[in-house]
Amino acid sequence: MDTRDGIKAYYSKMSLENGGQMATQVCSLAGMGLPRSIKKIRSGIPQEIIERYYGCGSPIPAVLEGQTVLDLGCGTGVDVYTLSKLVGERGHVIGVDMNEDQLAIARKYQDKMTRKYKYAKPNTDFKQGYIEDLKACGIEDNSVDIVVSNCVLNLSPNKEAVFKEIWRILKPGGELYFADIFADRRIPEAVSQDPVLCGECLGGAMYLEDFRRLMMQTGWLDLRFMTSRPAPIGNGRIEQLVGNIGFYSVTVRAFKLPGLIEDACEDYGQIAIYRGGVADQSQLFELDQDHRFELNRPQQVCGNTAAMLEKTRFAEYFEVIGDRSQHFGRFSEVRHEVDPVAAARTCRPAGSTCQC
Repeated sequence: MDTRDGIKAYYSKMSLENGGQMATQVCSLAGMGLPRSIKKIRSGIPQEIIERYYGCGSPIPAVLEGQTVLDLGCGTGVDVYTLSKLVGERGHVIGVDMNEDQLAIARKYQDKMTRKYKYAKPNTDFKQGYIEDLKACGIEDNSVDIVVSNCVLNLSPNKEAVFKEIWRILKPGGELYFADIFADRRIPEAVSQDPVLCGECLGGAMYLEDFRRLMMQTGWLDLRFMTSRPAPIGNGRIEQLVGNIGFYSVTVRAFKLPGLIEDACEDYGQIAIYRGGVADQSQLFELDQDHRFELNRPQQVCGNTAAMLEKTRFAEYFEVIGDRSQHFGRFSEVRHEVDPVAAARTCRPAGSTCQC
């Protein structure tokens, strides 16, 4: 049997029975660390959607007005309806999920949420399908600005196909921004094949180093980490089953910038200046945990960081001085790679290999 069938059944049961309660606390981290403006939007989403929605993070990036956003594994639609407000009437949000029971809850409130936001017509669309085959859902090449996902990619039996599909559908300059569960070691078969552990987002959690390798193979050369924290299990029986494996909720961003992103932090003498204007980040813009830009303060950056600021939707908020016409070698500020899993253990910041 396709493992996805078991996961569909598991989430259907959660949606229709047990009051929406899961067996662990792993998927109870959705919404942590959200700014006040997004919490306000969430407060207006129907309770039935909230109660039967599961996530391990808050994959809502900045600067969304007018964007086309795809939510992979949208479930009952909490993030879709949050994004619906943030992209505005000119934007569009697509939710894809393999579970029709959860999609039924999301669709039930589509007209109500359209009226609430005072839109002339819905800017949301819910599609039943598999995240490994988005073409079957009618999602074309280079058609999406941002892909988000909340604790879903671990459920896929073919993660390579998922990351290839994301690359295919994103426009150049587009972004993948997702929260998921990762492990500090490879998951043994006894855990990875357990249907309950898979449904609880533990059985399919990727070892972080294997995740890095897979992303490199599928075109994503520079990952940026936004947050990392231990993922609580809160179930003694399941804790015994997983043994000493450490699980962590990590939020990651990566950009589709072919030909501009390198696999190392290189120095081209570039400087970036944040000129302000991003909502909730008026004085300090956070690209990732290692790259924070104070308003109007010039900051040396590597070529990758410059591209992420200059060749994406963030361009209007930054002044980037310099280009790649002259190379000065490896960026001098680079330190040893920081592991977000280790950082989560010690509660210290984590980030990519780039430290510019």
